[in-house]
Amino acid sequence: MTDESTKFLYQYLNNASPTGFEALGQRIWLDYLKPYTDDYLVDVYGTAVGVINPGKPYKVVIEAHSDEISWFVNYISDDGYLTVRRNGGSDALIAPSMRVNIHTKGGIVKGVFGWPAIHVRDTAKDQAPKITDLFIDCGCDTKKEVEEKGIHVGCVITFEDGLIELNDRYYVGRALDNRMGGFMIAEVARMLKENSVELPYTLYVVNSVQEEIGLRGAEMIARRLQPNLAICTDVTHDTQSPKYNKKEQGDLKCGAGPVLCYGPAVQNNVLDLIIDIATEKGIAFQRQAVSRSTGTDTDAFAYAAEGVASALISLPLKYMHTTVETVHKQDVQSVIQLIYEVLLSLKGDEDFRYLK
Repeated sequence: MTDESTKFLYQYLNNASPTGFEALGQRIWLDYLKPYTDDYLVDVYGTAVGVINPGKPYKVVIEAHSDEISWFVNYISDDGYLTVRRNGGSDALIAPSMRVNIHTKGGIVKGVFGWPAIHVRDTAKDQAPKITDLFIDCGCDTKKEVEEKGIHVGCVITFEDGLIELNDRYYVGRALDNRMGGFMIAEVARMLKENSVELPYTLYVVNSVQEEIGLRGAEMIARRLQPNLAICTDVTHDTQSPKYNKKEQGDLKCGAGPVLCYGPAVQNNVLDLIIDIATEKGIAFQRQAVSRSTGTDTDAFAYAAEGVASALISLPLKYMHTTVETVHKQDVQSVIQLIYEVLLSLKGDEDFRYLK
């Protein structure tokens, strides 16, 4: 990583990019990516694509998603409290006592998820909070005062927390799922440019929107690009910390390398190619099995149109969908290197069909 890429990482991760409202984050990402690409495109919902070596008949995608889980203002009480509903897979359990940013046309309004003090609760009857239990206090005494701050039903809300480093070994923060993926594919583009690599195919560097509510951005852009090959990256669960069941979730560890996924949406010939490259280049990797679907944009690309040969390279992550998502620095570099090496290996005429 360069000083410039580190600066980009912090700027990109510390910016909010909630599902459906990704535009500002996409602008930051595109501004960093443009010097390393020949062209770019954006679609009507905000998916951003850097294009390298345009016009070739064989088309390859490397992809991540740009959006993060968040909340919507759903109701404003007469005494100035806000209730919420999910935008994506937000976790009600972690919300109480968290600081939030309420996004309005006039800018950020600060707030907090309130919660009754332990002194006034019957702790013997405490239960995990439900969405309907949550409320936000933005320091207002009336609904009118809330509205005067520009807050209305439909305003999107994100947690305030930013990116930090832990023990010089881990990145920790909110929305590493999956803006760390956007960072990694941008770094691949930078390496291709700085090493003067001339690819025999067109490469699309894709940062999709709206993954957290059903892979929608990837669905749209897959139909538009119609690639021959898609290599997607997202996060997956580190299962080493307490409360995980390795018999159910697999045995995966931050710091042990990228995770390669087995499942119906993953094209096995592409997966075998990635494994061969990782082995040849000495890049440690882990394996994960899924049933039915990967739950990532890989599924959207795999089943787009007539089908796209697709594979998933995952970054192991602790504490998904919290404000302390945690990834190992070495894993980040290993995912970048693995994607880069796979791209170098392609000749631009690969036919990954099982039967020919």
